[in-house]
Amino acid sequence: MNLIEAKHVTKTYTIGDRQIPVLDNISLSVTNGEFLVVEGSSGSGKTTLLCLLSGLDRPTSGRVLIEEKDITETPEDDLAPLRNQMIGFVFQSFHLVPSLTAIENVMFPAELKHDPRAHQKAQVLLKRVGLATRIDNFPHQLSGGEMQRVAMCRALINDPKIIFADEPTGNLDSENGEAILELLLEFHRERHSTLVLVTHNNKIATMADRMIILHDGRIVETIRHDYQHIA
Repeated sequence: MNLIEAKHVTKTYTIGDRQIPVLDNISLSVTNGEFLVVEGSSGSGKTTLLCLLSGLDRPTSGRVLIEEKDITETPEDDLAPLRNQMIGFVFQSFHLVPSLTAIENVMFPAELKHDPRAHQKAQVLLKRVGLATRIDNFPHQLSGGEMQRVAMCRALINDPKIIFADEPTGNLDSENGEAILELLLEFHRERHSTLVLVTHNNKIATMADRMIILHDGRIVETIRHDYQHIA
């Protein structure tokens, strides 16, 4: 089943009198449980595509569907709970709340849905990623790798069907970056979640079911897991 569908999606930003096209007539389907890698040079539209597919932003034209529900015109008051329950997002820049401890950052999405096990689930996740002794530390007391692991736990606490990860290793050294990617893949396999990952890591890309390559806001190439090229 197609879990996510983008139908003729275009995104244009207006800056003053200028129209800046970012995505141009993108059509894409992502199946339930698929691991999809998105690649492309800087400015090709990768982050914008993830934001549209996840409902963090809206297309200028075209439609985005999640589980056959058109979210393009869905009011934000209805869209926010859907994102919280179905989607986990790991950003390049962590986006942790500085005034909350590690465990409070992780718990936050679960508390929004009034999960009575929020604290317990957060503890289990943080222990799993090697941060059992850091749960009461604030973000400024953590290293970059530790902050990204906290951010990943926050994305996973509601057991989302879909995980979007936008260059999650971009601000990390190679050792921490590899560890984060391996953890993401472990969770994807264990929970049979759909993983949409923007990465330049060729080793991880070869593990994906499919890779799409963007150039100037268009999909220019699709590569299956067996690396048969498709126009």
